[in-house]
Amino acid sequence: MTADSLPILLDFFRALANESRLKLVGLLAARERSGQELAALLTLSEPTVSHHLALLKTLGLVRQRPDGNTHWWSLDIDALVALNRRLSSRAEIVALADGVALDAWDRRVLDNFLGPDGRLKEIPASRKKRWVILRFLAERFATDQRYAEAELNEILKRYHEDSATLRRELVGYRMMARDRGVYWRLPEDQWLPA
Repeated sequence: MTADSLPILLDFFRALANESRLKLVGLLAARERSGQELAALLTLSEPTVSHHLALLKTLGLVRQRPDGNTHWWSLDIDALVALNRRLSSRAEIVALADGVALDAWDRRVLDNFLGPDGRLKEIPASRKKRWVILRFLAERFATDQRYAEAELNEILKRYHEDSATLRRELVGYRMMARDRGVYWRLPEDQWLPA
């Protein structure tokens, strides 16, 4: 998604957020219609319909074809297909959030649940908040090191007395793995989402 795509998408969604314009698009998707016919079908004045059509035309969603004193309007299907391509993949949609400080939520959760000494005030009940805390804790462990259960508990107790719950949660979210009392941090791409 390019930087110049965002204003186009905003204009598109603003235009279709209006009920009358959305109905116009629906009527024009069926077939070409005159401005007078559209006004009658929507029980709107012709100037109001002209205003809505002009806006849709500036976005390239409709085409106008003059025929004497009558103006015929049709939906530009190619424009809709092109817009659909822009929104067809998850990556394109995710790119709309470029520039947003995604760590702001994490920072807020950490500020709320960590005391001035860096210890947890409590283990969050909310799964999403707990996940942020667990990620914070998981990042305290090296990815290339193995930890005995006693060593892991000692590190976790620096943050909260209930090391057993934190240990189980870290394993449950696949942030850490265990085998015969030995624990290690897993790569982030293996972690379960909140």
